[in-house]
Amino acid sequence: MNRVPLTVKGAEKLRSELDELKNVKRPQIIEAIATARAHGDLKENAEYHAAREQQSFAEGRIKEIEGKLSNAEIIDVTKVNANGRVVFGSTVVLADEDSGDEVTYTIVGEDEADIKQNMISVTSPIARAMIAKEEGDVITVEAPAGNKEYEVVEVRYE
Repeated sequence: MNRVPLTVKGAEKLRSELDELKNVKRPQIIEAIATARAHGDLKENAEYHAAREQQSFAEGRIKEIEGKLSNAEIIDVTKVNANGRVVFGSTVVLADEDSGDEVTYTIVGEDEADIKQNMISVTSPIARAMIAKEEGDVITVEAPAGNKEYEVVEVRYE
């Protein structure tokens, strides 16, 4: 299986979710199943079926996280000697060449990407355009509305 790139924060977040699922959710679900079973007939017991469905979802997510962590290549950007270039894990400030508006993105693995937190996947068009660039470089991003140009204002390794 392919290695899954993860930042240190992303790996910690997955480990935390795994711990929550195994040590909090799993026991709660087991208890809910036992309580529902005590109510009798399982064929028409909605509580029982709901608890079993929760159990199925939780166990699937546990397997998924364990798989990702076992194949993870955890990259600590603070220890990478990138010489000012944009690399996986970098936080990059871009300025729109047309409007001058600035936006900050952190390049992360696909599983960590969350546009609401300005965390973009390393496979996204804008991240691919930024990789290996440095402060002062201008990048061109192919967007559905046409090409956009941005200047790399700052590269940070946090």
